[in-house]
Amino acid sequence: MESKEMIVEKLKENGCRITKQRLILIDIILENECQSCKEIYYKAAQIDHKIGVATVYRMVNALEEIGAINRKLVLTL
Repeated sequence: MESKEMIVEKLKENGCRITKQRLILIDIILENECQSCKEIYYKAAQIDHKIGVATVYRMVNALEEIGAINRKLVLTL
């Protein structure tokens, strides 16, 4: 896995805005062995109840696009 700073930089280069919610999701994905988007969502919702399932999916897709994660390691809902 890449460092948080490298991931944030790549996301910015890809035209992705770096929001508080996205930073929370990056932290969760980097720090935990999440097996699914649902699991990421539940952990994120405990931190910020405004984070929606769609936000989690968009973030996972964005991270996969830049090569930070492999979708096979993050199962779907």
